[in-house]
Amino acid sequence: MTLKRHKIKLYICMAMTVVIAGCMVGPDYVRPRTAADDGTGFINAPPGWTDANDVCGEGPWWRCFGDKVTADLVLLALERNRDLKAAAAKVLEAEALLAQSHGVRLPNISYAANRQRGKVSRAVFGGAGSFYSTIYNQNFNVSYIVDFFGKLRRAEKAAVADLLASKAERQSLRHAIISQVVRTRIQIATQQRLLDVARANIISREQTLQIVERRYNSGLVGPLDVYMAKENLEAARALEPQILESVKLARHSLDVLIGQRPGALAQLPDSLGDMSEPEPVPLSLPAALLDRRPDVRAAEMRLRAATERVGVSIAALFPDLTFSGSWGYQVGKFSMLTDPEGEVYSAIIGLAAPVFKGGQLKAQVDAAKARAAQAAENYAGVVLVALREVEDALVRQQTLKDRLGHLTERLKQASQAEALARQRYMRGVEQLLVVLDTERRRILAENELILTTGNLWNGRVELFLALGGSWDVGMDDEQPVDLGIADAETN
Repeated sequence: MTLKRHKIKLYICMAMTVVIAGCMVGPDYVRPRTAADDGTGFINAPPGWTDANDVCGEGPWWRCFGDKVTADLVLLALERNRDLKAAAAKVLEAEALLAQSHGVRLPNISYAANRQRGKVSRAVFGGAGSFYSTIYNQNFNVSYIVDFFGKLRRAEKAAVADLLASKAERQSLRHAIISQVVRTRIQIATQQRLLDVARANIISREQTLQIVERRYNSGLVGPLDVYMAKENLEAARALEPQILESVKLARHSLDVLIGQRPGALAQLPDSLGDMSEPEPVPLSLPAALLDRRPDVRAAEMRLRAATERVGVSIAALFPDLTFSGSWGYQVGKFSMLTDPEGEVYSAIIGLAAPVFKGGQLKAQVDAAKARAAQAAENYAGVVLVALREVEDALVRQQTLKDRLGHLTERLKQASQAEALARQRYMRGVEQLLVVLDTERRRILAENELILTTGNLWNGRVELFLALGGSWDVGMDDEQPVDLGIADAETN
């Protein structure tokens, strides 16, 4: 009866140990509600931009621009960009820290072997002189921390969240690099269009100067018209090197983005083609940004890690139970190293609990809670910024489309006015100032139309980026075109 009672007590103790070991102190993470969870759609979404699962249908979002060279430049940037390589190394670091956090929860096993040679005085034993001793030993040591209150498990969960945050941050950086590549490509194409217009204007003003000189030689106009026509021509010529500088600087930026020395990139196609009417981008509810946008996911994972570390700091207030043991041999001769007579072993159960640390542990808990509160506010702020960026991009898309229509009509009217003024001047019924003014107005209208078209392209990039782009932004099987980059640059 007594033996049965002892067994019952043993089973109860074992059950209590399992229950206690399965408990974790501290708060469990729950995604907080944000401004994206109100269930309403985007306020500035125009009619027809309906809910959909994917942005731009199949494939990476940058292919929606229909430019093969841009797509190949993006692939090169994803492969060679130095910032992306650094971000990948940061992910590897987070993976190693997670493996370390998991390893702490497992038993620690080590092996040691040594030979000890020493001199011992016989006076200790009541004699005279001394003698030498040699001791050989080898042993296995095992130690295990019983994670009663979940300190180690919480730390591992925090490491998992840190790893997910690092991956999301790398994803966010990839989106940023891709957008920079596309924007730089747009900038080069826009500046090239302006350069083409500037060169065409030089030819046009040279023709105007020829007309003025013929009329001057015929005595129909005075020298003032000649001076004004020459000044107008030089102003056009002075604009060409300024635009060329912008093109070259943009190319240097593109070289750096794809991990190359500035100037290594060969000549690119000059333009992106005419800007077609933008197709509606499928929109989902704002709550989808919480999972689509990598910067929002990174902020949430940082919050999750901070929440888990609150539990780690709370668990530090409770005792730690450690099991450790050692087994091996200790003998005086190497040949006896495995002799059963030299066998030694020990087993230790250790319990360590903080008693007084001057409030340090309590302060650590308060600090962990404060860090979690900071992370929660940061997360809510990132969500608000994400919503604002989508709404801003939608507004910009609509206003730029409206502006583009008016600028197209403005250029049409300005071109007609210039042609009419030139004809009237040649017939001698109009002054040169009118010709120059209409020419200036046409140039301004044409340049503004080109710049607005580039802004519309950039606005579409902003919209894709604000919506989270595409999650699949890895390298595909398609080979990039040969853009004239030296093979040595890839090493």
